[in-house]
Amino acid sequence: VKMMVVLGELGGSDEYSLVEALKQGKVQKPVVAWVSGTCARLFKSEVQFGHAGAKSGGELESAQAKNQALRDAGAVVPTSFEALESVIKETFEKLVEEGNIPPVPEVTPPPIPEDLKTAIKSGKVRAPTHIISTISDDRGEEPCYAGVPMSTIIERGYGVGDVISLLWFKRSLPRYCTQFIEICIMLCADHGPCVSGAHNSIVTARAGKDLVSSLVSGLLTIGPRFGGAIDDAARYFKDAYDRGLTPYEFVEGMKKKGIRVPGIGHRIKSRDNRDKRVQLLQKYAHTHFPSVKYMEYAVQVETYTLSKANNLVMNVDGAIGSLFLDLLSGSGMFSKQEIDEIVEIGYLNGLFVLARSIGLIGHTFDQKRLKQPLYRHPWEDVLYTK
Repeated sequence: VKMMVVLGELGGSDEYSLVEALKQGKVQKPVVAWVSGTCARLFKSEVQFGHAGAKSGGELESAQAKNQALRDAGAVVPTSFEALESVIKETFEKLVEEGNIPPVPEVTPPPIPEDLKTAIKSGKVRAPTHIISTISDDRGEEPCYAGVPMSTIIERGYGVGDVISLLWFKRSLPRYCTQFIEICIMLCADHGPCVSGAHNSIVTARAGKDLVSSLVSGLLTIGPRFGGAIDDAARYFKDAYDRGLTPYEFVEGMKKKGIRVPGIGHRIKSRDNRDKRVQLLQKYAHTHFPSVKYMEYAVQVETYTLSKANNLVMNVDGAIGSLFLDLLSGSGMFSKQEIDEIVEIGYLNGLFVLARSIGLIGHTFDQKRLKQPLYRHPWEDVLYTK
């Protein structure tokens, strides 16, 4: 320690111990000192500063008296707090001149980087984004779906199909298209408690699990064998039609590859017991769609497969898959590349997932409302073998 800087305050007598140490020579190094609170004399009544001890208990405890006592004892005391900086500098420079302190070159401190938010706002830098979103924007006064404000959606009476067209396809599809989407959702919302998805949700709900767990349990069964063949049906029907394959060439070609024709075949429905949902979809398409070429091709394929087995009828996956191809191509709003991408990504299976979620939630609520106990499969329904 080459020099000391002391900052005191009015009240108390601690500073006087330093005064005595200076007088007795116990402290011989330079001391720069200042006692704050000189403004206390400007007030008519006694004033407390900061805490209980920071008030003058008499003249000796005033800031002026302490500053004078320190000055008389040999401390360097400025005339005001504002002058404290200059007297510290003068004392330090004197010690350097006398050789008591070796001069150290000043180090230029590194500049403090500008705050990122400020820099971005001023346009100096840009930060890489972590997520890219093109379907919605919530930064304005109201959320927008594909650029359409929420108020517009409500005022124009848009339905669920319109919202799906905005969020999934990023454009407002014609009303016959959005209505077809809604029909698909209604027809696929549920297919009874015995199908695998509903069965899983029911068992999970009866195990006391929450809604989300029960819903996900049912959704996880959706795949090539249950409800997840819409994309495959559209993909194979489109490829066969676009290549000009006859139903015979298409079916037999799939057979040679060991692939079942997606969208064809049903465990319950048959030639004499057609799926009503398929008939409703086909009737709507014939009435409203400008073209049904893919659906007609799928019907030709069905005619051929029925010649082989009575239950190889077009199922709802095949109907939705082929008709959605007609919707996309017939609307004139999608390029061939966009249609291929929509099928490849899984848009059409998304319809089934969305629709069936309604039914799975219903089954979950139904079991909880009925207070059904934990499910255990009956022994007589299991074939135990060695």
